This record gives sequence, C-alpha cells and structure tokens, in this order.
Amino acid sequence: MSFASPYLLAGLALVPLLLVVYVAVDRRARRAGGRHVAAALRPAVLPRSVGWRRHVPIAGALAAIALLLTALARPQTTVAVPVEHARVEVLTDRSGSMLAKDVTPDRITAARQAAEDFLKTVPDGVRVGAITFNQTPTVLASPTTDHQAVTDAVKTISAAGTTATGDALAAALQQLKGDTSPAAIVLLSDGKSVRGQDVLTVARQAKAKKIPIYTVSLGTASGTITTRTGTSKVPPDTATMKQVAQITGGQAFAIGDAAQLRAVYEKLGSKLATEHRKQDVGSGFAGGALLVLVAGSLAGLGLTGRLI
Repeated sequence: MSFASPYLLAGLALVPLLLVVYVAVDRRARRAGGRHVAAALRPAVLPRSVGWRRHVPIAGALAAIALLLTALARPQTTVAVPVEHARVEVLTDRSGSMLAKDVTPDRITAARQAAEDFLKTVPDGVRVGAITFNQTPTVLASPTTDHQAVTDAVKTISAAGTTATGDALAAALQQLKGDTSPAAIVLLSDGKSVRGQDVLTVARQAKAKKIPIYTVSLGTASGTITTRTGTSKVPPDTATMKQVAQITGGQAFAIGDAAQLRAVYEKLGSKLATEHRKQDVGSGFAGGALLVLVAGSLAGLGLTGRLI
C-alpha cells in the first residue's frame, strides 16, 4: 500500500499525544475527587468506579482519529483493471527445430493449438496481431479484434528454416507503434537466434516503449530433429528468453509439454487484458473510523451506562 499524501501521516503523532493528555486529565480528576471528600463519605458521594471499562469510548475515539488521519493521507492500493483497448502481438517461431517431437505431437503443432487457446481467452475488445518467423518475420495479422481471422492465420504456420528472433521482435514493435494504448508481446521460440538483429538490443527498445515481452521457451534439452546430415539436438535458449522478459518487465516460461503450454497461454490471455493501476481506498478508512467511533460509544454505554 502507498499514500498519495504521505506527509499527512505525520498527524498520527497527535494520537499518542492525546492519549497522554487524557491519562493526565483522568488522574488529576481522580485525585481532585478524593481530596475534597472524606474517606468515609466517598462510597456515598462519588460515583462507583467502573475500572478499565470507562476507557473504552476514549480508546474508540483515538482509533477513529488514527483512521481518519490515515484516510486524509489518501492510501492507495494497486489493482488489476480491465483494459478494453489493449494490443497484443503473438510471435511464433516456425524454424526447422519446431519439428522436434519432444513436445507431443511436435513443437509446431503444440504452438499452433496453444495460440488458438490464447485467442479464445483474450477478451473481445483486445486487439491481437500475429507474426510468425524463421530467418524472416511474416506478419500474419495486424492487431485486430477479429480474433477468428487471427486464429485462421495461425493455423497456416509450418516449420522450416533458421531463427531470427530479434528481427521478429522488431517487426512486432513496428506493428505496435503509433498508438498510446497498452501493449504487450508474447514470444514463443524453441531455439537460439542465429540471424538478424541482436535480441537483447531489441528488448531494450521494447523497454523504452514500455512494452513488456512475455517469453515462452518451448521444448526440452533432449529435443532433436533429423536433417540430411543426421540427428541434431535442438534445445531451447531459455537463458536469452529469460533475459528478454527481465529487461522488458514481462515474464518468462520454460515449457516442456503441450498441456503446460496451453495452460500458460490461457493464463496470459486473461492477464494481458488487464493493467495495474492505483486505486484510492481512503473512503474505506474513513468508513472504518465511523464504525469504530460508533462501536466504542455503544460499548461504553453498555459497559458504563454513559457515552464518555
């Protein structure tokens, strides 16, 4: 929790000061009453002591004052709120390594199915674009609310070629420029970028534009593909993908099976349609102060027969 006017919290110092004044006044009143009435007559003249119960209303009042002072400092909490005009670019690697079968039935098929699940989860008002890439990025769909059109485009992705992740991210930034609405990128890749622009350099450009990148490293370290020269290992580059997410303020996922991939994409589909904003909760503190004041007064009335 944070405060819009934190300097007003200095007023809380009044609470212990008022407590000290109350204790001093209470002791003086008790001494004065005992001084002017003979000991033998005190039971008949002075009211019967109610002990600690007489302090309940004052305790309630002091607590209410503390809550009101806190409310004046405008306490705020961060909440996730829906963003109807958000934009999301979904980048899917289609290099030859996506033919590896360590993810059932193979990486490229699992990626297509997960992207379809993602599009079903994203709220209707969110504009979604799709880019697929190997050594060359290809824009399948510019950001649009026609999610079915994007789904149809994603179904056409096939695997071949090498990997140029930096160029793909640069193409996504190009698609997202010229608009001030919140934006994010979901990047799925299963290998190391070997061509084009430096991935981390483009990630820093995304950070400057305040566009988080959520990375999904697909595959396992034991994944292989068969080429003309034999069998080659194609482990995902999880280290670089993690760096991209950290630089841009996104989140990194390392996925080893299709079920987990689909679960992550469904989670991202709902998450990327919200943004975190400060919400003033001062009215709650003010309402709490009123409740505490009333409760203290009623408790005092019930325990001692008087309000103060």
